[in-house]
Amino acid sequence: LEIKSGMKGSSLFFFFLQICGLALIVLGIMAQVSLHNTLRIKDVSMSGVPIVLIAVGALIFFIAFFGCCGAWKENYCMVTTFAVLLTMIIIIEIAAAIAGFVFRDKISTIVKDSLTDMIENYKNGTKEFKASVDGVQEKWKCCGVNSSSDWSYLDSDGNTVPDSCCITKTTGCGKGNMKDASKVYQKGCHDVMENFLKKNIQWVIVAAIVIALMQIMGVVFSCLLMRSIRSGYEVM
Repeated sequence: LEIKSGMKGSSLFFFFLQICGLALIVLGIMAQVSLHNTLRIKDVSMSGVPIVLIAVGALIFFIAFFGCCGAWKENYCMVTTFAVLLTMIIIIEIAAAIAGFVFRDKISTIVKDSLTDMIENYKNGTKEFKASVDGVQEKWKCCGVNSSSDWSYLDSDGNTVPDSCCITKTTGCGKGNMKDASKVYQKGCHDVMENFLKKNIQWVIVAAIVIALMQIMGVVFSCLLMRSIRSGYEVM
């Protein structure tokens, strides 16, 4: 009865791992959509983190399902396979964490290049493209890459910014007001967005540590199950 109870409890734990896997998939998809639809980032390396989150989440989901079935059916082979695969995922996550630590220094350059590209193509861009750029400036309450001066090319007077740069947005509010701090945001979007991304990396690291600990517990549970199942076979 004790072995049966332990296996039922382990099945619930593996089910919880599946939920963690789904959470990673959702987090990865949200990150991908946010980065490439809002910022229109073209650097494919920026997709690395969201793709890894989605891939690892999917693997955890299916492997946890495998372990859950193995625990419920008391299948030694399935539980052993689960333990081996989960250990491999932990190793992959450690490698990804190291890569992410190295990659963090590239965030500043990627954000700057993406914002510069958006601003340079704004004047001749489509209505949808302009709405995307305006949305970024309105959301982050900023103007240009480094400052409002980045919009000097927008009009022949060299003193006009998009209306999305205005503190209080009205039609034509950016005309001739580039340097007017009472009407137009003077700070650029680069520093604001870079600080936001770096701050959120800390939460990603915390989440990764928690999930890694859960996975290590999963390996431990699976080893205990393997021993219990094998003991049951020997008794039989």
